[in-house]
Amino acid sequence: MKLVRFLMKLTNETVTVELKNGTTCRGTVTGVDISMNTFLRNVKVSAPGKNQQSFDTLSIRGSTIRCYLLPDSLNLDTLLIDDTPKQRPGTQRPGAGRGGRGRGRGRGRGRGRGGRRGRGRW
Repeated sequence: MKLVRFLMKLTNETVTVELKNGTTCRGTVTGVDISMNTFLRNVKVSAPGKNQQSFDTLSIRGSTIRCYLLPDSLNLDTLLIDDTPKQRPGTQRPGAGRGGRGRGRGRGRGRGRGGRRGRGRW
């Protein structure tokens, strides 16, 4: 299972997110998107050398996250079960998507070499 898919399941869990600049953000996860952007509510932010601040909501860009600190009470066994449907190989015809052999689209006309050769004027 991909890390981002696991993090998407952490909705309504209270976690601590440590950023690359040393800032820590503790709050309840409202969502994580495919770019690992994390959305928290009831957040307490502690920056090194500064006072702690509180926010109702906070969005964190995924590329600035160093690590997630998960609570000990979190049941990892149930979260790590991969419940995404598996695609069986061979269910899609080869060439059925884009590309392939171009069936059903006409034969095309070719480029030719310009003009209407040998057929009179217009």
